[in-house]
Formats: sequence, C-alpha cells, structure tokens
Amino acid sequence: MTETLAPAPATSPARLSRLADDDLALLLLIRHFELELLRLYGAGELNGTTHTCLGQEYVPVALRPLLGPGDFVFSNHRGHGHYLARFGDAHGLLAEIMGREGAVCGGVGGSQHLHRDRYLSTGVQGESLPVAAGVALHLRRTEPGTLACVHIGDGTWGEGAVYEALNLASLWDLPLLVVVENNGIAQSTPTGAQLAGTIAGRAAAFGIGHHLVVSADVNEIRPALEPLVAGVRRGRPLVVEFRTHRLGPHSKGDDTRPPEAVRAAREHDWYDRYAHDHPDHFHPLDARARALVEGVVAEVSARPPSRWSPCE
Repeated sequence: MTETLAPAPATSPARLSRLADDDLALLLLIRHFELELLRLYGAGELNGTTHTCLGQEYVPVALRPLLGPGDFVFSNHRGHGHYLARFGDAHGLLAEIMGREGAVCGGVGGSQHLHRDRYLSTGVQGESLPVAAGVALHLRRTEPGTLACVHIGDGTWGEGAVYEALNLASLWDLPLLVVVENNGIAQSTPTGAQLAGTIAGRAAAFGIGHHLVVSADVNEIRPALEPLVAGVRRGRPLVVEFRTHRLGPHSKGDDTRPPEAVRAAREHDWYDRYAHDHPDHFHPLDARARALVEGVVAEVSARPPSRWSPCE
C-alpha cells in the first residue's frame, strides 16, 4: 500500500491558538522574506534558482527553542526558514542570495549551500543525513547532551544514504533528530507515486521512534516535541514527520500541481488562518514584518557585489 496525504477535510482546519510575539514575528519574517525572493526573481534581479518554504514556516519556528547553540542543524534546498529561525539574519542571507557584500558565505553558496557555525545546508538530496549521523557520533563521544538535527523531505526517502544513516543511528544510539517535512510532493511527483509503505514503517524497521505532527499550531507542536527531543539528547534517535503543505512552487516558478492541490494547501496555510483567528495580533506584526523585509531588500540591494577569494 502506498502512502498518500489525506484529502482536505470538509470542515475548516482547527482554530489556531494565540502565539507569543516573537514566534509570530519570526513566522512573518520568513513568510515575507520568501515572498520577496519570488518577487525579485520575477523582476530579474536575482540569478539561479530558489526553493521557498512558503506554508512550512512553522516547522523551524516550533523547533527553534528546542535546539541550542551547541546542536548542529543540517538543512536542505528549502532551508531559508531553517536559517532565519537559527540566526534571524535576513541581511546576511539575502546578501548571500544576491551575491552582495556581507554575504554569509561570500556569495558563493547562494540560496541552497550555506555554512555558518554549526549550521550547514545543501541542495543534494540525502547528502546531509549520513553527515549528520557522523556528527551525532562525534557529539555523543565529546559533547554529551547535544544533538544533530537534519531536515529532509518526503522525496529524500528514495535515497539509499537515508537508510544507511538510520541503520547506524539505531545501532550506535546516536543523538540524531530527523525532521521530515512531508508536503506530499517531491518536486513534481506526488508522494503516493514514489513512496511505498509509510515513513513511520521505515523508521520502525530500524527500531527508531516516529512522531507524526499534523497540526500547524506552534503552541501545540512545541510542548509535544520537547520531551521527545530530550530523549534524542540521551541517545534515542527519532524521526519527526510533519504533514505539511507547500504553498508555493517547487522552485521559483515550476508548479505542476492540479488546482485542487494548490487550493487545499491554501486552505491549510497558517497565514490566512491566523489572520482570521487573531486579527488584532496579526495585522500590526504583519505590517512590521513587511516593512522590515522591504528595508532589508533596499539596504542589501544597494551594497556592492561580494568579493571572495579562496586564498583568503
């Protein structure tokens, strides 16, 4: 039997709880940063490509206080939200994507390949998980209580490196947290057309725990994950699967989904739901985030191109 995302329920999604100001501000920063990237690409002001996390912003926001500065975070091609939740550095990230001075990696990593402190992203599917397993082994030996967190998508379960890493994580009791952002489609292929069985079943085959998250409510997700993440720190590897929705295209303009799939994603999107449920809280912070991102774009766009030398 293949795994497919459940169809959108006939009733509206549950009411979202009121967020702390800093959580909502971060959600809105990521949302408007991503929207601005798509605008800049459409205007021809950016080169290459980008993969936004529109609709999935709540995943790194929910995890943010559960991960400490000593933990390693391994991101993927859709990782701007992961970076912003980790560092809050919109200026440095945009400078990297635009190739301007002050870029995180001198402008040579672009949208997908970033390295800063204990944070690393890559656009190569499945590459990060075995690296994260190796780092988790190092942390277990040298820095007990810290962990390696790696973000992957549902499509990454087609890579053999995923299973090699899970096998070792289970055998060696590694402090490895695998966060699966399952948005139901791998670029243009629906999950049910490329993934047999379930992610939970695959984790169980290695004796690794699995936790499913179907809510987009940060206040509901975070306390449920807190004791589980504490268990990872004690050497119990864990797969946390977020059943989420990709609001935007795969990259900057290639969306092959049928209209009903896009409509279902919008119906589940936290942004409009929160605006409806808590308008007095949403609108002032939303306006502030818009202005903040507009200011970041104006300031970074005025910078000269980044100069980088491999010999420096």
